[in-house]
Formats: sequence, C-alpha cells, structure tokens
Amino acid sequence: MAIRRLDPILADRIAAGEVVERPAAAVKELVENALDAGASRVDVTIAGGGQKLIRVIDDGGGMDEADLVLCVERHATSKIPDGDLTNIATLGFRGEALPSIASVARLEIATRAREATNGLRLRVAFGALSPPAPVALAQGTRVEVRDLFAATPARLKFLKSERAEASAVSDVVKRLAMANPGVRFSLGGEGIAGFDYQACPQGSGNWRDGLLARLTQVLGRDFRENALAVDAAREEFRLWGFAGLPTWHRANALAQFVFVNGRPVRDRQIAGAIRAAYMDYLSSDRHPTLALFITCPPRLVDVNVHPAKAEVRFADPGLLRGLVVGALKESLASALHRATPTTAAAAAQKFAQNFPSFARPAPVGNWDWRDSPAAPTLLDATPGFAEAPPAADARAHEAAPEDGDLAAPLGAARAQVHETYIIAQTRDGLVLVDQHAAHERLVYERLKRERAQSGVARQALLSPLVVDLDADDAARLVEAGGLLGSLGLALEPFGPGAVAVHEAPASLRTADIEPLVRDLACSLAEDGAAAPLEKKLDHVLATMACHHSVRSGRRLAPEEMNALLREMERTPGSGQCNHGRPTYVELKLADIEKLFGRR
Repeated sequence: MAIRRLDPILADRIAAGEVVERPAAAVKELVENALDAGASRVDVTIAGGGQKLIRVIDDGGGMDEADLVLCVERHATSKIPDGDLTNIATLGFRGEALPSIASVARLEIATRAREATNGLRLRVAFGALSPPAPVALAQGTRVEVRDLFAATPARLKFLKSERAEASAVSDVVKRLAMANPGVRFSLGGEGIAGFDYQACPQGSGNWRDGLLARLTQVLGRDFRENALAVDAAREEFRLWGFAGLPTWHRANALAQFVFVNGRPVRDRQIAGAIRAAYMDYLSSDRHPTLALFITCPPRLVDVNVHPAKAEVRFADPGLLRGLVVGALKESLASALHRATPTTAAAAAQKFAQNFPSFARPAPVGNWDWRDSPAAPTLLDATPGFAEAPPAADARAHEAAPEDGDLAAPLGAARAQVHETYIIAQTRDGLVLVDQHAAHERLVYERLKRERAQSGVARQALLSPLVVDLDADDAARLVEAGGLLGSLGLALEPFGPGAVAVHEAPASLRTADIEPLVRDLACSLAEDGAAAPLEKKLDHVLATMACHHSVRSGRRLAPEEMNALLREMERTPGSGQCNHGRPTYVELKLADIEKLFGRR
C-alpha cells in the first residue's frame, strides 16, 4: 500500500487523542493558557461533564488578530520564544491543545488585548475555520468548547458518566488553584459542586500564609490544623510546601499533590520518596496528605516526556529523592510529640453522641435521671458499685502537681485508668495517653539512635552462607559491598553467580538472611538502593521496641508516668506509635465544658 500524507484535520484528531483524552484534559490546557497569559482571575463553567460545554474566561493579556489566527494552527505557540526546548518556563508549550480541541469540537475564542479598542472572535467547527469578527468584550480571553468529541464518536464511548467527568474537571482546577494562590479561581455549571476561591496573595517574603490559605480553601480546615511547613534546598533544587501529620492519614494517595515549577505532575520516584520519609510513622496501607512544590532551573527537568504534560523527568533524580526524604523527615521530627487535633474532636463528638444528655442542661422538676433511656451506665449506682475494685490508680493525687509539669505540653500525670491509660492534667484541659503505644515509640526511637551512633551490631556466621543468584544480581551486590557492610551485611563473590555471606546483622535470624539477600539484589536492580535492608532492620527494631516497652496492664508510679510524658515531649514522632496510631488524645477544657452544657 502506498504511503500518503494524512489530511491535516485527521492528523489533528489523532493528536487530540493524545492531548485531550477527556474533558478534564481540555480544561487543563485552557486554564494553563490563561495562567501563562498573566490572568489574575480564571472562571470555568461546564455542562454535561464538560462534553456539552466548557467555558474558560480570564482577565489576562489577550491576543491581537495575528495571534488569534495563529493560536489554532498546529505547532504554533508563544511559549518557546527562543526555540530552546531545554528552557521551558511556561505551563503549556506544545502548540497542539487548541488545534486538537478545534478538530473534535466546536471552538469559539473571543479575546481583547490590553491596547485594543474592541475584541475579536474566532470560530472553528470540527476543523473548519471561520474568519475573525469584531465582538464586544472586556480585556482578556473567553474560550468556549461545545460538543467535545462529537466528530469522534469512538472517543465518546470511552467517556465516563457526566458526574465522573465533572469530578475530574473539578480535580484539575483545584490542582491548578493550589499552584497559583494569588489567582482567583471559580468553577460552576450543571451537575457539579462549584466553588469560588478568592485570591490569597503572599506576604512580602513569606510564601506560607498565602499558600496555606489556598490549601485550606481546597482541602478544608483540617489540613490547616494538621499541616507542617516544609522548606529545604539542595544545590539548585528547592522543596517547599506543607505535609500532614502522620496521625492524619488516608487509605490512598489521592490527597498527595506534587508540583514542579508550578506544574501538577505524577512522579513515581517522588511518590516513593514520600513513602520512605513516612515509613517510620505509618503502616504500609496508609498514606499522608501533603502538597509539595519543587522549583529548579528548567534545564534540570524535562517536561516534554508526556503528551498531556502530566509526567516529568529530572536530570538528577537521586539528588531530588534525597531532598524530599530529608526535608520531610526533618519536618516530621520537628513536630516532636504533636498529633492531629481532629482525633480529640472526634472523641468529643463520639462522647456527645453516646451521652446526649450531657450536652444540654439538666431539666428541672421531679425528674429522676435513672428513668431516662439515655442514662449513662457508667454512673449506675447499683449496690455492687461500692464493692467493685477501683478501675483507676489515683496515687498521683497524693501530691499536688508541679507547676512545671502543668505548664508542659502533655501536662502532669493525675491517674492511671485500667492500668493502660494515663490521665494528665494541663492548664487548659486534659490528656489521655496510651502508655504501651507511647513507650513503644520511645523505645524504637532510642534503638534507632543507638544504631546510628555505634553502627549495626554484626554477628559472624559459623560457616559462610552461599547464595546462588543471577550473575548480574551477584555483581550488583558485590559492587554495593561497602554500603551493605555499613548496614551489617558482609559478603564477597563466590564464583560466578553466587555470593558468600560471612557476617549478618545480629538482630536477624540466620533463616532470614538468604531471602533478604535475594530481595536486596532485586532492589539494586530496580533503583540501586539498599532500602530493603534498612527497612528490614527498622522492622526488627520496631518489633524489639514492641516487646520491650511498657505493656498494657502494668501499674505505674506517678514518677514513672510523668517521666514518660516528659520523654514523649522530647522525642520526634511520639505522637503516634510504630503502626501509625495516635499515642494520646488531648481534650481542651472548653470542649469538656460543652459536653456538660456549661458553654
């Protein structure tokens, strides 16, 4: 069959399949164009999930007639002024979005440049261009896309429900709003929960206030209460933003937002670095909430590796991974014992639900609370109540609390309940501590410090353990011998495709060494890192900490309880145990008074 040139409109429709695979992708391209035009306000309206209508209005610089005609031609763009693809400083640059959209929809662009006396309108119907015409318009640009994919019915079949497509549009606009807190964003239309985010300008030299205000608009008040600031730099990379407390986690990673030079991206290596940073604080099936921004010179990142610009490639991914892991760990460590306040709010709400009569003033008259169906059984004064053994150790009341302990963040210990929970009093509330979970975390952190200071304890094997491997895997292990030796694993080559292990970490059983070596070889083949060994050691340390910590059911003296509280205040990550559960709940006096109808 002879080779022939494709029809230009057909070529544009093929390109549209890569660039604009759904309405949300079209919205992303149009909003990015508005931001590149210097808009301070972007209004988005959709109908039918974006398939029937997409309207994007901005107050940016607008276009003159020459630019208006060129913008719908393929590979025409203003985003690469010098033609250097290694120096991309804008969000959109491929020059395919508008012609691709115009080839599969009815496109209308109305624009007015700053110095123009009137606006211009251009219409393209499924690739057929109409000449520009005058139109009344304020400064900026209005783009309307109707009947998206009407010219390609096959694409329509793969669209999801209108509700699902509208949700994807909302997610796209929210991500772009996070990256541009100084711009006002609104979203509306049928079948969608709209929003109007007011601009959050940043203070002079302070990025935190404006960004945190915008993230609060998008993610809710809980994010503000649980956010930790992140700000670090290494060589020409800078990382900044906010990360959630480990005790405020999710079942999936959908609430993790990463931006590179203002561009929302998905990057497996960054996602892996986030998991590594939270590894000591969360179980493997839970994920933190965060919004991280990475800035670097454009030459250090390739943004042209994905048609929809959703993925990027870094010149030095190892450097960036180290920056992300180090910055997040530093921020988490600086939080010390801090835990999410939403746990306390949930506890107070649960208490009010179980005991609704506590939340309103007691009635007057000849009413006996024992006759109420909502009477709390904890206060049931049956004859056997006086003979029952006490559930709390009140020995801490024998001496008045020290002023220093009361002023401390976790207060002064006042009682031990059910020989498991410590009740501490602060100046403005009380703290309930799970003694086993808290001490487990303290022991774990202490073991890690000892490992860092004196190195991993080694144990020589009675006879070398020979592990047969693929020749390439064995070579990678031998090459990484220095790093493995610092982690307690000493090995050497043993003929082709095998290694001999002479020393192993003392905390590992001999039966665990061979599968550990094999897993380590697979990891080195994947990314050249020895993370599985460190993770294994950390897991062993966590297990040791669990078995060597204060168990539930052990009665503590007041001095022991206070010592535990003080050590928690000094220890990073003590707000949660090794499994990601909170170690304490704090109730403010004002919240307690609300439960009893005092407020």
